[in-house]
Amino acid sequence: MDDAARSDRIAADLAARGVHAVALTWVDNAGVTRVKAVPIRRLAHAAAWGVGMSPVFDVFLVDDSVTTSEHVGGPAGDLRLFPDLDRVAVLAAQPGWAWAPADRRTQDGEPWPCCQRTLARTAAARAAALGFELRMAFEVEWYLATAGGDPAAIGPAYGMTRVVEVSAYLDELFQALDAQDVPVDQIHPEYSPGQFEVSVAAADPVLAADRTVLVRQTVRAVSQRYGLRASFAPVVTAGQVGNGQHLHVSARRDGQALFSGGGGPYGLRPAGEAAMAGLLRRLPALTALATPGVASRLRLEPQRWAAPYRCWGHENREAALRLVTGSPDERDRAANVEVKCCDGAANPYLVVAAVTEIVAASCGQDLRLPAEVPGDPALLPEDRRPERLPGTAAVAVAALRADDLLAGLLGPPLLEAYCAVRLAEADRFAGATPEEIVEATRWRY
Repeated sequence: MDDAARSDRIAADLAARGVHAVALTWVDNAGVTRVKAVPIRRLAHAAAWGVGMSPVFDVFLVDDSVTTSEHVGGPAGDLRLFPDLDRVAVLAAQPGWAWAPADRRTQDGEPWPCCQRTLARTAAARAAALGFELRMAFEVEWYLATAGGDPAAIGPAYGMTRVVEVSAYLDELFQALDAQDVPVDQIHPEYSPGQFEVSVAAADPVLAADRTVLVRQTVRAVSQRYGLRASFAPVVTAGQVGNGQHLHVSARRDGQALFSGGGGPYGLRPAGEAAMAGLLRRLPALTALATPGVASRLRLEPQRWAAPYRCWGHENREAALRLVTGSPDERDRAANVEVKCCDGAANPYLVVAAVTEIVAASCGQDLRLPAEVPGDPALLPEDRRPERLPGTAAVAVAALRADDLLAGLLGPPLLEAYCAVRLAEADRFAGATPEEIVEATRWRY
């Protein structure tokens, strides 16, 4: 079946299922999901020719103001947005709608150098060609609020009371995700008032990022059906524990698990230890992508489950890298590394691309982990405390620019546009109080 016939068949199937329009999404450098929608009769045309869009979106800030960069910025030029028809999902909580993640290309059909999803796919393909099989999953945390902004569930942290308060809502969320073929592992109340978390099954890096976009879209839609609001912002109340979007990563090379079955710490194989050591070494640069927003700096505080210290630990939830070994009978399948210094202001495609690149590049090197931190780093004497992760956008951006691997991965156009966005956001909120920052960003993600 040729591409045109396949597109027509998919469009006809969607129409038969009551779909009238398809939302084509991408995530910008500010971490905001943007969209263009097409009626179902135009889906095949969009798949063949794309949908027009401006490259200026690469320099949008979180508050919709616009900056510029060396290679990208300004009103001139045009791109094409192409839906990935392999990932189309009928949106269970938005009757009449379907969704597809999109790739951005030039008007001549060439990959756009600033397309984050293309970057993730290219990094994953490069790793696969070297024999790596990477599986990833984001844990998505959100704040569920009433229309007025108050917590929609006030039961205790992790408490069954909170589930009872919104049980019908959570039931519909389970059903919606299942209908969209998103395999949910668990949903539970989190620490802060009104906070919940959903964990989904691991997948290849690009699908993991796609699922995160779809999960967040679904949470928003189900929340709205109940007259509620959902926020994935790093901090929703100044001074409180914020929302994370932690990334779990498992890895095999030539069929052999890297994080179990070896003679290293907790069963790490040499390549697995090297992968973790590579991630730890590049964490300051990685945080520029994984905890990038102005509110992210407010979240990265000690003893708030945000892992602000550059260290690793076995099952240590205050370490930036947490080694999760799993139950003894499933370690060959379940052992993974959790990158905890990641939140909802991040573009998930950039995060999975960076982590993929680091793991693939590190495994062939003779890298060893430093001593683990087994407890809360904040309680160590100051002279033994690990280094803090970057506390300002300027420091994080400088670390990203100085990292040859990640700077090379992004390439000059994307690197410059991304750094311009993050520095411009920092300038825009310079002098703002934590409360002002939170108020300005709470409903943007």
